[in-house]
Amino acid sequence: METAAELTIHRFGNFEEIRQLDPERDCQRIIHLLFGYEFSWDSIRALEIALYRTYCVPGISGLLDRTGEFYRAAQRRYDDTAILIAEICEWGYESERGKQALERINWTHGHFKIANDDFLYVLSTFIFEPVKWIDAFGWRRLCDTERHAYYYFWREVGIRLGIRDIPESYDAFRQWAAAFERARFRYAESNRKIGTATRDLFASWGPRFTAPLVHYGIYALLDHEMIEAFGFPRPLPGSWWLIRGALKVRGRLVRWLPPRREPRFFTDIPNRTHPQGYDIARLGPARLVDKATARNGKAGTGGN
Repeated sequence: METAAELTIHRFGNFEEIRQLDPERDCQRIIHLLFGYEFSWDSIRALEIALYRTYCVPGISGLLDRTGEFYRAAQRRYDDTAILIAEICEWGYESERGKQALERINWTHGHFKIANDDFLYVLSTFIFEPVKWIDAFGWRRLCDTERHAYYYFWREVGIRLGIRDIPESYDAFRQWAAAFERARFRYAESNRKIGTATRDLFASWGPRFTAPLVHYGIYALLDHEMIEAFGFPRPLPGSWWLIRGALKVRGRLVRWLPPRREPRFFTDIPNRTHPQGYDIARLGPARLVDKATARNGKAGTGGN
């Protein structure tokens, strides 16, 4: 049985490796360790909040509302998005699987007219929401190397997705995102509809009688500006402190657990939409995938 001193040494093994790495040159390795080993559960929760945050922008929620995907297949949209992000974080954007995931994201987005600033804002949430969540609720805070690795990793992903005008530093991007939120966050009916559909999706993962608890638990995790932009009820008295306090306690407990020996990405978790596995080339909105499959099938038949 390991002593407390030995456990501490092992617990910080990945952290010690990360501190020796270069945040720009080695960002793919750092993100792999953060998402797969150091903060697996936290990373998934943080990106859920990140996606929620993007729905506070009427230009983004309006597009999602018009496509109808949140109402036809909310679970599939959640799963496919999470899978593609996890593929890039697990294998890196230079790997074959990472390139396939990036191609699939570009293929899906290519069917819609999306403003560059909206793309850019979504990209910013993938950097700053994990940093905020982990610093608040993780078993340890992030170091500067890790924070900047988030920036360099997602900046390169953004470049490969064709996003323009990415700010030239972590701090500059943070300032840009804050200014964007001040200018664009406001209530819209599409915000409420998309936010409600996502809230109800999360509530559907548990017994029906727990749905109200899930709803108010989500409200307690959103900041005031997000609550206003969605038109959600204010958190129940004391729920903000209760939910956040429980998450902080969880982080302290995890600190004393043995370090993760095997990676755990979203792709390692049983998937509701693809229980038998998935093909990256068939991820995305079902109607677009089916249309492309039918078109390719006809093209193949015509060529024989």
